[in-house]
Amino acid sequence: MTTTFRPRTPVLFLGDICFFVFSLWLSLFLRAFEVPAWSVFAAHLVPFSLLFVVWVGIFFITGLYESRSILFARRALSSSLLIAQTINVVIAALFFFFVPLFGIAPKTLLFIYLAVSFLLVLFWRAVLFPWLGLQKTERALVVGSSPEIDEMVEALASAHRAPAHVARVIAPVSTSLPTLVTQAVEDLSPRFIIADFCDARVSAAFPELYNFLLQGITFFDSSALYEEVFGRVPLSLVSPTWLARNVSRSAHLLYDPLKRAIDVVVAVVLGIISLVLYPFIALAIFIDDGGSIFIAQDRIGEGGKPFRIYKFRTMSGNDNGAYGAGGTKLVVTRVGRYLRVSRLDELPQLWNVLLGKLSLIGPRPELPALVATYEREIPFYRVRHLIKPGLSGSAQLYYHGDPHHAADVESTKMKLSYDLFYVKHRSLSLDLAIGIKTIRRILTRSNA
Repeated sequence: MTTTFRPRTPVLFLGDICFFVFSLWLSLFLRAFEVPAWSVFAAHLVPFSLLFVVWVGIFFITGLYESRSILFARRALSSSLLIAQTINVVIAALFFFFVPLFGIAPKTLLFIYLAVSFLLVLFWRAVLFPWLGLQKTERALVVGSSPEIDEMVEALASAHRAPAHVARVIAPVSTSLPTLVTQAVEDLSPRFIIADFCDARVSAAFPELYNFLLQGITFFDSSALYEEVFGRVPLSLVSPTWLARNVSRSAHLLYDPLKRAIDVVVAVVLGIISLVLYPFIALAIFIDDGGSIFIAQDRIGEGGKPFRIYKFRTMSGNDNGAYGAGGTKLVVTRVGRYLRVSRLDELPQLWNVLLGKLSLIGPRPELPALVATYEREIPFYRVRHLIKPGLSGSAQLYYHGDPHHAADVESTKMKLSYDLFYVKHRSLSLDLAIGIKTIRRILTRSNA
């Protein structure tokens, strides 16, 4: 969370490093079924230590340290860990191939290490770490009243091993709010107070409550906590003032050109590699129904400007969004269903990325007819057009009520809350995290 409720992340980090090292020793033992000499172990530990730093970074990116993974059991720990360690072993293989400076080429060792490290780190995180007692649930008070507060309280109540238990919710409806909070602190002895400082009544009461800091009670801003827990911005908070404070181009002067350079490099590499698949995909589409291989559609991009995207056809035709606020009468083909699940239908869009109309990461590009509807019905919808749309993004990963080929204002409001979170927090590390989680979602066919 904005700060962790207890020192979980440092302990998890240290434990992961220890088990990385022990996994290396055990893998060397299993390779020859004899205790490895110190010289052999040291010769491997030096290069592997460099990799450990990268591997921990992959753990961060894949969400193995983030609060959302603690609060929501959207995916099993074993699945996330296996994907992360598989990526780590691939990185190690490339490292030893391209940097042959250490006199070792541990091909067999890497395969053994993948199995050993997966089992040991899983044991550490699923068994030993909970046994340490750092996941003890602490009491918390919540001061505020809003749908977002209710949503957060419900999430904490239903979460597996939640870091905090909400002992009481105090609505700021009384002029004696400081007295109510003081009484609750005396009765319940909470460790945390989650306060809605966006509510003027709560902010006005804080001068009489800050002395609780001296008692060791930690305050959390509920809106910042909400963003970190759910990965989205509550639309109730978005206003012209909020936009002025949180949405800026000048803060990303270095990030934008670096992101563009990464887009170009990745699009060229993947675009060339993907050409091998084009004949097979085209043949499958043609055999399925004999129709056209590709479709072209208009979408709205950066600055609200329209552009054309190109995809492999997955439906029985192409109406280019002419259905407007209604729903399409087209149906997904048999081959198209597989292409969508595997994301292969989007391979031609890599050329849109190369041309600068799309980015690898960003809000989903929408059809012009739908954008016109949403701009009328949803305040500040145009903010998502401040940046380039992307092949993948926060909304595509974390929200699964997406109204495909139909207009749905309420679902799109939820998507916008994720898009605004990305616009506010966009960075290379966030892009990398979304990219790896997208790969994991494709490989496991599960929600991110």
